[in-house]
Amino acid sequence: MSSRTTAVLLLLLAVTTGSCEPLGHCKQMGDLELPAQEMEGDVVIGGLFPLHIAVSESEVMYTTKPGQAQCIGFDFRAFRWMQTMVFAVEEINNNTHLLPGVRLGYRVLDSCDHVHTSLRGALSLVNSSLKQADAGLPCFTGSPVPVIIGLASSTPTRAVAHTLGPFRIPLVSYFATCECLKNKQEFPSFLRTVPSDLFQVQGLVQLVSYFGWRWVGAIGTDDDYSRSGIQAFSEQLSKQGACLAFYIVLPQSASQEQLGRVVDEVEASSTHVIVAFSTEGQLHGLLSEVARRNLTGRQWIASEAWVTASLLSGPQFHNVLSGTLGFAFRSANMPTLGEFLHRIRPSSRPESIFINMFWEELLGCRLDFSLADRSARGPESPVCSGSEDLSGRNPVYSDVSQVRVSYNVYKAVYAVAHALHQLLQCDAMEPSPRNPRCKALMPFNPQQLLSYLKRVNFTNAFGEKVHFDSSGEPVPLYDVVNWQRDGGGVMHFRTVGTFDASAPLGQQLLLNEGSIVWTGGRKQVPVSVCTESCPPGSRQASRPHEPLCCFDCLPCADGEVSNRSGSTECTRCPPFHWSDKEKMFCVEMGEDFLSLHESLGIVLVMLSILGISMTLTVTGIFYHFRNTPIVRANNSELSFLLLLSLALCFMCALLFVGRPTTWCCWVRQAAFGISFVLCISCILTKTVVVLVAFRSTVPGFNAARLFGPLQQRMVIFSCTVIQIILCVIWLLLTPPHSSKNTTYQPGKIILVCEEGAILYLVLSYIGVLSCICFGLAFLGRKLPDTFNEAKFITFSMLIFFAVWISFIPAHYSTPGKYTVAVEIFAIVGSSFGLLFCIFVPKCYIILVQPEKNIKKGIVSKHTFHAKKSFSERH
Repeated sequence: MSSRTTAVLLLLLAVTTGSCEPLGHCKQMGDLELPAQEMEGDVVIGGLFPLHIAVSESEVMYTTKPGQAQCIGFDFRAFRWMQTMVFAVEEINNNTHLLPGVRLGYRVLDSCDHVHTSLRGALSLVNSSLKQADAGLPCFTGSPVPVIIGLASSTPTRAVAHTLGPFRIPLVSYFATCECLKNKQEFPSFLRTVPSDLFQVQGLVQLVSYFGWRWVGAIGTDDDYSRSGIQAFSEQLSKQGACLAFYIVLPQSASQEQLGRVVDEVEASSTHVIVAFSTEGQLHGLLSEVARRNLTGRQWIASEAWVTASLLSGPQFHNVLSGTLGFAFRSANMPTLGEFLHRIRPSSRPESIFINMFWEELLGCRLDFSLADRSARGPESPVCSGSEDLSGRNPVYSDVSQVRVSYNVYKAVYAVAHALHQLLQCDAMEPSPRNPRCKALMPFNPQQLLSYLKRVNFTNAFGEKVHFDSSGEPVPLYDVVNWQRDGGGVMHFRTVGTFDASAPLGQQLLLNEGSIVWTGGRKQVPVSVCTESCPPGSRQASRPHEPLCCFDCLPCADGEVSNRSGSTECTRCPPFHWSDKEKMFCVEMGEDFLSLHESLGIVLVMLSILGISMTLTVTGIFYHFRNTPIVRANNSELSFLLLLSLALCFMCALLFVGRPTTWCCWVRQAAFGISFVLCISCILTKTVVVLVAFRSTVPGFNAARLFGPLQQRMVIFSCTVIQIILCVIWLLLTPPHSSKNTTYQPGKIILVCEEGAILYLVLSYIGVLSCICFGLAFLGRKLPDTFNEAKFITFSMLIFFAVWISFIPAHYSTPGKYTVAVEIFAIVGSSFGLLFCIFVPKCYIILVQPEKNIKKGIVSKHTFHAKKSFSERH
C-alpha cells in the first residue's frame, strides 16, 4: 500500500473517530455503530469474519452521505469460523488455569470480504462507543478492543493491518496468507496462525515437480493474495524447468461474457493442470461456467483458500472438480465445537443478528423478531420457531471432524489468551478472596499486549505447539487434500499427504500416491507437458519466441550422450571414449591401425614379401652369372650392394604394418631413411661410374685413379654416414613416439607415430641425393652404348620421383592407417621401380637373350676399348 493511501486512511481514521484538539486527543464525530455479535467482559476481543462473500456497491452521487453497502451471499463456513471464536472465548472463561479471575468478552463484525466494510468494521472495533471521549486522553487509550482476530482475505487484511499498525493494535489473522503481510516495517502489529503463501507456493511447486507437470495454467483474481501467490509460484516454477501455459486474472464481479472468454482460453490451452489462487466466492462464477460446458479432463490444483470449500463441492461441480488436489491447513477434530454449534439459538436481542441471519438462511424461513434484512424473502416464507433441530441440515456448518480454518481461529484466540495471561502476571498473583487474580496491570494498552503476543509459546489441547517467529509467522504445516466422490455422490476431502516446510529438503512433501484419485476418477497420473520429454540419446532445443517448456528434440552429436529422458544438454564422453549407436552410453573407442589381420595390411605385406623375393631372385641370378660380361660390365660389387639396399627397403616396409609401439616408431623411419640413402648412393655411384667410363678415352684423363673402387666405397659410405648422423640427432632431440589421435576419425583411436620435424630433414636429404642422381643419369642417357645403364637409371629415378611426389599430397590428405598404407606403397613402389628399371633388363638379357651376353653385344666398336680397359681395371 502506498504512502498516499496510508495518508488517506489515517485521514479517514481522524474524521470518523474525532478531531485532534489538541494533537493526540480525540473526540468522536461520527456514528460507527455496526451490527455485531458481542459479549461483555474484562477484556474484549474483536473479530472480523466474512459472513457474506460479496458487497453490492451502490452508486456514489457525492451530494448525499453514502449509505452502508449491502452484503450479499451468506457464507455458512465463515459463520462457523465466527462461532469458533465465541466457542474458544467461552472455553477459556471456563478454564480455571488460564486467565483465572478474568472474563473475556468479544465483539464480532461482518467484513463481507471487502476492503471498505473491513476498514469500517476495524475502526468501529477500536473506537469507544461513547459519543464524546475524554478530551484529556490520547487517541485509542481507552480502546475497548485491544486486539482483533481477522481477517480472511489478504487484501482487506492488508488494508486493516496498514491502518492499525502505527497504533500498535495487534491484528491476528486466521486465513490471510499473502507473503506481503510479512513485512514488519509496513505491518508492525500483524501476526497470523496460518502459514504465508511463500510456504504454500513451495509446496505447490514441489507437487507439480513431483508428478512431472511442466506445462501448467494459472488462474487468479485481482487482489494481493492472487498476485503475490502466482508471481512467487511462477518464479519458483521456472527454476524447476516448468512453465506457465497461461495466467488469467479474473476481473472483480466478472460478467457472464467475461467468464466465457476466460473459459474459452482455458479450453484452447494444451495444458491439463490448472492452479487456481482464489477464494471460493471469487472462483464460483468461473467454475459454474466450466461445469455448464462440462469442460472435463483438467486437473485442478487448489490453493488453501478454496481447497476445502464446500460451496464448490456440490453435485453440479462433480464432473469438473472431482480429483482436485491442493494444500490445506492442518486440521483438528473438535467434537466439543460441534456440540456448541448445535446449541446456538436465535434471539430477539440485537447481538444475535448474525445468528438470526444464519437461521433464516439455513432453514429458508423467517423469524418475526429477527433484525436481519428480509428484502430477499417474501411474506410467503414460513415462520421459524427458533427451536428447530440443526442436525444434518448443513454439513458445511456442522461437520467439525476435520476443521482447518476454524482451528486457526481457535489457535488465534488461545494465543491472545496466553499473551494476556503473561501480561497480567497471572502466575505471579497469589489468589485470595479479596485479591482477584490476573488484574494487577489493568488497564493496559494494545502495544503491551502486542509485545507479549509476539513471544507467546504454548502447546494446545491438540498437542500442537503454537508460537510465532520474528515475522509473526507460525510453523508452516499443511495437509495435501484430494477431492474424492463416494458411491453416494457425496464429495469428500481426503488427506493424501503432508507438507512440512520446516523439514529438510527432500523430506518436506510426503504423499500416499496410491490413495489419490485424479480428475475423472482415474487412477493414472495426468500428463501435462507442452512437448513430451526427449528420449535418451537426445537433448531439448528451445523454440524461438516460445516458452522453454516447448522445445524440439535433437539427437546428441557424435561423442556426446544423454542417458535420461528430458535432458537439456548432452554430456561429452571422457577421453578415449565415444557414444554408442543410440547415443545413450559412452564406450571405449576402438583402436585403429594398419593391422596384419585386415586385407589392406595383408596386400601390402605380400607386396613387400614379393619385392624381397624378387630382389633375392635377381641377386641369385647375378651371383650365378657373376662372371658374365653383362654383370661384370655393370660393376658387380655395386650391383650386389644395390640389391642388398633394395631388399632392406622392402623389409623396412614391413615395420610399418602392425601396432605402432614406441620402439617401432624409432626403428621404422630410421631404417627407411638409411636404407633409401644406401640405395640412392649406390645408384649415384653407378651413374658416376658410367659417366667416367665413357670419358676414359680422353687423353690425360685417368679414370681409374680418380674414381676407383676405394672412391666408390667412400662415396657410398659418406652418403650413408650423413644420413645415420641425421637419424641419431633426430632420435636424440625429438624422438618419435606412439600417440593416440582421436581427431582423425570420430569414434576411433588412431594409433600413430609422432615423428617430429627433424624427420623432414632426413627425407629432404634423400630427395637431394635423388635429384643429384637423376641429374647425372639424365646427362648420360644418350651415351653411345648398346645397353646404356644411365638410360635405365634415368627411368628408375623418374618413377622414384613420380611415386614420392604423389606420396606428399596423399600422405597429408589420407587419415589414420591409410597414411601409413600410402607410405608403405611409396616405399614398395619406388623400390619396385628401381628394381625393374635397373635389373630386369639385365636379367632379361641373361635369361632370355644369352647370345647378347657377350662383350661384342654389350658395347659398340667405338667404345669397346674404353669399356674394356675400365671394367678390367675395376
